[in-house]
Amino acid sequence: MRSIINHILQLQELTLIRDEQRSIRGSGADLSALSANINALMDSLLPEIKAIYDRLYKKDHIVMAPMHAGTCSMCGMKLAVSQVQSVKQCQEINACPSCARILYDPSGAKWVAERPKRSTGDRKAGIARFSSSGLMIPDMQASTVEDAILQLTQLMQDENFVDDAKKLADAAIERESIYGTGIGHGIAFPHVRGIEGGGLAMAFAVSRKGIEFRGASTGPAHFIFFSTIPTAVSMFYLKLLAGLADSFTKETNRRNALEANTKDELWKALAKATRYSIK
Repeated sequence: MRSIINHILQLQELTLIRDEQRSIRGSGADLSALSANINALMDSLLPEIKAIYDRLYKKDHIVMAPMHAGTCSMCGMKLAVSQVQSVKQCQEINACPSCARILYDPSGAKWVAERPKRSTGDRKAGIARFSSSGLMIPDMQASTVEDAILQLTQLMQDENFVDDAKKLADAAIERESIYGTGIGHGIAFPHVRGIEGGGLAMAFAVSRKGIEFRGASTGPAHFIFFSTIPTAVSMFYLKLLAGLADSFTKETNRRNALEANTKDELWKALAKATRYSIK
């Protein structure tokens, strides 16, 4: 059963990758190769599993729900102890009794920072909802995708967002091997989905010499946005991607980021660049 769960997770990830590409490149982008891989994975599912997947997919492209602290991460449903154990044992398909998505027990790096508390005072707005000056790298020296991701994931650990930079990096590098996150215009969006228990978090690095990310990119990436994404906000992440891509195709914003020499300067450049595109 674990191989089936992994198969569906891979299918879901490819589908979300296609959604990401459409949100950035437009509905007319040629994604035929990606669609062919998705169709091949669909066709190789057992008929009874494919029927379940098709039914869930028609409602939402997130058909898999990671279990976190005994709850469904997608709808927040508290699960019975017996179902929690069954999900961990992975001997059968377990559906959330509330949202009907397929439950699974995730592995990898864990979110360790406190979830932001509700407040009646001033609330963070714009890019400050997802990032901070502590998550900036103004002059990244990495020369490869792997080194860049390792630096960004280590920063996430140093800033107390995740517990294991190496596991996070491994997941991000594996994601890159499926479909590169370079989108052209010198921009790349490496990320890891399924970091549950907190909010979406993003680190930002500027590489003046550039790093060759695969994907739709036709040149080196100078602006690298690394995100950890709770599964439940995967659709919102598409809007964030589109907003960042729109901001950093503008020459003024690109120049301001490249000229930043400190974390604070880069943070101010990012906040200024996204003040209208990210609400």
